[in-house]
Amino acid sequence: MLLVLCIDLDDDLGRKTGIDTPVIGRDAVVDAAVALASNDPEDSDVNVLFEGVHIYDDITDEPVEVAAVTGVDGSDVAANRAVGEEVDTVLASLAASEDVRALIVTDGAQDESVVPVIRSRVRIDGVRRVVVRQAQNLESMYYTIKQVLDDPETRGTILVPLGILLLIYPLTIAIEALGYPGSALGVISGLLGLYILARGLGAEKILDEAVERATSGLYAGRVTIITYVVAAALLAIGGVSGVQELERQTDPDALEVIASLVSGAIQWFAAAGITSSLGRVTDEYLDGSFRWRYLNAPFYVLSIAAVLHAVSAFFLGVRDLEYLAVMLTGGTLLGLVSTLAFAVAEARFDHPEQHNQGPGGPSSE
Repeated sequence: MLLVLCIDLDDDLGRKTGIDTPVIGRDAVVDAAVALASNDPEDSDVNVLFEGVHIYDDITDEPVEVAAVTGVDGSDVAANRAVGEEVDTVLASLAASEDVRALIVTDGAQDESVVPVIRSRVRIDGVRRVVVRQAQNLESMYYTIKQVLDDPETRGTILVPLGILLLIYPLTIAIEALGYPGSALGVISGLLGLYILARGLGAEKILDEAVERATSGLYAGRVTIITYVVAAALLAIGGVSGVQELERQTDPDALEVIASLVSGAIQWFAAAGITSSLGRVTDEYLDGSFRWRYLNAPFYVLSIAAVLHAVSAFFLGVRDLEYLAVMLTGGTLLGLVSTLAFAVAEARFDHPEQHNQGPGGPSSE
């Protein structure tokens, strides 16, 4: 048997006519369509009901039944649930011995969101969309745009670049009003470049996670909040120190510019990394989830800082080979030794059961 299901997701039929749903049978659906058309001739669900009757009349080679089911005027979840319950009622009224298939009739993309709910109850042979010819695809376009704007990821992808483009003209006017007309293109290009780079690296997710951790830490009274603030201040000082080191150079090339910035800022950046790492270690210890490997981070920071300082010093003209060798070797050994030491400590103190196993693994009794 083929069941022609006319879908009215927002329950225009019930709200405007007072007819109880589901409506089952050709005559009942015709009466419902006439009643809805009498109350609201512009309602597109009138076309859905008459199209269901039209399909019912056209099919003569197999048993067929037509029914109208409605949802509720509210959230999509509640509407889909209501449609599912009415579909169960319709199926219960049909002959249980026959294989029932459904042909869904809707008036646009919004009503078609209930298709998965119906598919979970009966096999679907097809979906027939009915719209007024003068408004072809209008409703579908509206709900497509609505769904795009409701999706946070898609909204950020489309609306943020559009907002930046709309800000270009007022930003240019503001920069020219400040007396820097030649800087407008550079500022706009820089903003677009930062946005594209942030999107490419997924910086928005990192920023959201950082804000969430900071908020939760603030309410929980975590030590990391204080250490992160101190680390941010150290990073700012490091940036200023790097710029000052760059200003001491005369006519530097590209490598010397990078080396100067690194040389002036690396010790402050290292201090910021160690501070934030120790704050996190402290919180892990207070929470009872401390692991020895967490202490590896400060030593990693020191190791990387030593190597970068030696490399930057070399490009700035330092040719003291003994100093460079000590810094490079010491930084590398510090990273390797700390990794091995804390790995052994974690295996010995955090997982002592591993040392009680014989060469054949854990014993079984």
